[in-house]
Amino acid sequence: MRAPVTLAAVCLAAMMFGLEISSVPVILPTLDTQLGARFSDLQWVMNAYTLACTTVLMAVGAWLDRYGRKTLFLTSVTLFGLTSLACGLADSAPLLIVARALQGACGGAMLICQISILSRQFADPVSRSKAFAWWGVVFGAGLGLGPVIGAGIVALSSWQWVFLVHVPLALLTAALGRAGVQSSRDAPAGKLDSLGIVLLALSVFGLTYLIIQGSQPEMSRATVCWAALATLLTFMVFLISQKLNPQPVIDFSVFRIRQFSGALLGSMGMNFSFWPLMIYLPIYVQTGMGLSGLEGGLLLLAYTLPTLLIPPLAERLMLTLHPGVMIPAGMLAIGAGLMVMATGVANPQWLLACMTAGCLLAGTGLGLTNTPVTNLSTGSVPPARTGMASGMDMSARMISLAINIAVMGWILVEGIAASLHQTLPGTTDPLALQAAAQTLAAGKIEVPAATFHAALNQGFGWVLVYGASSVLLLALASFAVFRPWSNMSAATLLMASASANTGSGSGNTAKN
Repeated sequence: MRAPVTLAAVCLAAMMFGLEISSVPVILPTLDTQLGARFSDLQWVMNAYTLACTTVLMAVGAWLDRYGRKTLFLTSVTLFGLTSLACGLADSAPLLIVARALQGACGGAMLICQISILSRQFADPVSRSKAFAWWGVVFGAGLGLGPVIGAGIVALSSWQWVFLVHVPLALLTAALGRAGVQSSRDAPAGKLDSLGIVLLALSVFGLTYLIIQGSQPEMSRATVCWAALATLLTFMVFLISQKLNPQPVIDFSVFRIRQFSGALLGSMGMNFSFWPLMIYLPIYVQTGMGLSGLEGGLLLLAYTLPTLLIPPLAERLMLTLHPGVMIPAGMLAIGAGLMVMATGVANPQWLLACMTAGCLLAGTGLGLTNTPVTNLSTGSVPPARTGMASGMDMSARMISLAINIAVMGWILVEGIAASLHQTLPGTTDPLALQAAAQTLAAGKIEVPAATFHAALNQGFGWVLVYGASSVLLLALASFAVFRPWSNMSAATLLMASASANTGSGSGNTAKN
C-alpha cells in the first residue's frame, strides 16, 4: 500500500512545481496594476524562480546522498509551502521577487527529490515505467492547465491565491510523503563542486541582470561595463575550475556523445522559443488583443494543452523515427507556430485565427520534442553518468529559459521603442523613449490607442521572429549533430535509452 501513497505525494509535488511555472504569467498584468510593478519587475518575478531553481538543481544530487531522500523531500515541500505563503502575502514587487527566489530554490530541490524517489522506490522496471508515466502526466497537467487555473483563480478571487493555493497542497503532500516515502540515503559519491555551482550561478545571474537592467534609464554606461566585465571574468574562472576539478558540475567530455549533444540542443531550443514566450503571451492577449483574463487563459490553453496530449503520440513515433529526425522536426513545428502567430500580429484581420492556430502548432511541436529529448539525454550516456546527464539537461533548460526571458523582454522593449520613435517624433530623448517603451510593454496604455497597439504589435512581432529564428537554427544544429543518415538506427538508440532508464543494461551508446 506504500507505493500508491508515495506516487501520490510525488505527483502532487510535480503538479505544484508545474503550476508555479505556467500559472504565474497569467497574473503578470494584474501584478503590474495592483503592485505598481515595472516591466523589469515582472521579468524578475519569473526569473527569480528560474535562477534559484537552476542553482539548487546542481547541488541537490549531492545533498540527497548526505541527508536522505525522505528528509530532503519533506523539508523542500514544507519550505515550498511557506515560501508560497510569503509570495501570497507580499505587498510590493521587491518582496514578491525575493519570495519567488526562495520558492524557486525549494521547487528545484523538490523536483530532484521526486525523480530520485521514483527511481529508488520503484525498483522493478515495469512499476518504475508506470510511476514515471503517471508523474509525467501530472507534471504535464500542471504545466498545460496552469494558464486556465491561474486565470480562473484571478477571476474568482485574487492574484494572491495563485500562490496561496500551494499552502494546503504542500501540507497534503508532506503528509503523504511522511507516510509513503522510504528513508534512504547513499554513500556520498564524491565532494560537491561548490565553487563550480557558485561560479555558474553568478555567471547566469550576471548575464540575466545585464539584459534586464542594462537598458534601464537609471543604469549608467560605466555600471553596465563593469557588470559585463565581472560576468565575463566569472564565467572564465568557472570554465577553468571545471577543467581542474576531477568531479566538476559539468563534464564537458559527454558533449562528444552525439546523441547527448543533439538532445541538449533540443532542450535549449524549447527554451529559446516556446517557454519564455509564455511569459509575454498573457500581456499581449489581454492588452494587445483585448481579451479578458479568462478568455486569455483559454487561448493560452491552446498553447499548452498539446504539451499534455501529444507526448503519447511522440512515444509511438519514437519506435519508428530516428530521434535525430524527430527532435529537429518538433523544433521546426515550434518555429512554424511562432511564425503563424507573427503573421496574425502583422495582419489584425487574421489575428485571433492565426494566434489560435500558431499556439496549437507550437504546442504540438513542444510535445513532439520534449519526450525524445528527455529519454535521450540520459539514455545516451553510460549508467554511471545518468545522474550527471539529467542534471546537465535540467540545468541547460533552466539557464536557457532564464536568459531568454530576459532577451525576449529586451527585444519587446526595443521593438516598442522603435515604433514610438516613428509615431511620436517629438520623443527624441533615448531615456524617455526607453521609459515609455517599458511602460507600454507592461501593458499600460499611456499613449493614444492606435499608437499603443502599433507599438505593441511591432515589439511582439519582433519577439516572435526571434523565437522562431532561434529554434529553427537550433533545429538545424541538432540535425547536423545527430547525423540521422549515419548507421545509428532508431532501434539501437531506443534500446540504449531503455537500458539506461531501467538500469538493466550497459547503456553504452556508440559514438559516431
